[in-house]
Amino acid sequence: MIEEYGFAGNWHWSFASDEQRWSPGFFRLLGLDPFTTASRYDLLIDLLHPDDRARLASPGQIRQGDVVPMALVRVIRPSGELRILSILSELRVSPEGRPLSVGGVALDVSDRERLRHLQEAEQRRRRALYLTSYTATYSLGPDLVHRFPAEVAQVHGLSLEEIETDPFLMVVPEARTALRDRGWAMYDDHQRFQAISHERLANGELWRFRLVGAPAWNAAGDYLGWTGMKYPVHESGAPVHGILAPKDAALRFGLEQAVRGRHLRAARGLLDWSMSTLAEAGGLSLSTVRRLEDDAEGRSSRSRHKAVDALRRAGIRFIAMDDGTIAVVKT
Repeated sequence: MIEEYGFAGNWHWSFASDEQRWSPGFFRLLGLDPFTTASRYDLLIDLLHPDDRARLASPGQIRQGDVVPMALVRVIRPSGELRILSILSELRVSPEGRPLSVGGVALDVSDRERLRHLQEAEQRRRRALYLTSYTATYSLGPDLVHRFPAEVAQVHGLSLEEIETDPFLMVVPEARTALRDRGWAMYDDHQRFQAISHERLANGELWRFRLVGAPAWNAAGDYLGWTGMKYPVHESGAPVHGILAPKDAALRFGLEQAVRGRHLRAARGLLDWSMSTLAEAGGLSLSTVRRLEDDAEGRSSRSRHKAVDALRRAGIRFIAMDDGTIAVVKT
């Protein structure tokens, strides 16, 4: 089944008979027609990106028993499409050590590599974000380590280890203890945390930041800790850089888990929606909406996020207030 979906293929080369066999999946990986193309190792080498050909052994090297066990290579299909393959190879030898055959498996890891590059780009974006806008997301897991981008430490003139252990060291001394005690109390009670902090940067400037921490649970209902964000605000309370809502998916997910049945009922009231209307808009069953409004669904239920998304599309906003309440607004 994996081969049929084009994710894998296998190959084999027997030296005594010079017979080479490729599975249908291996042909698909290379973008070749198995009915018109002969299985040839040198053809595989020819299809590799020129810069990657040295990563696999040549036909002559393989005959001598010199095989590369694992290689990550780029293949350019005849159509011009580029794919990334992870090729695992194994040599079989006689009792005397004479090479008999070689074979292996190839896996298409293009999407995995693309995902890795996207993740690296996102990490670079997050690091640059704090240097340019003093905005950062963070997480606090069961190990009680706060994970911030290293640039936060750079801007505040502290070591990253200090911030990971106690991020409240960024807060001015006269307000530090009260804010720290409040934050840990909310974390221990699995509550959402939101506050304004006064922080002095390494350059001596004093800034006001809004701190947001949302508890998160997995599908099994296990408490995962906090996912959060900090961003600068004006004296008026407005975001300095126009940050009106968290764009971080994990934080948004955590905040939505705090939306309870009473908030959903209030939102329906503002829209003059029935339960059936919300169920249809969110792709949910009527019984699911009823359970959500009765708080009978778990915090980690994906149905809650579908309902919130449907209401948001209709103009409802759930706004987290500093005192821990959630305001429901129609825009």
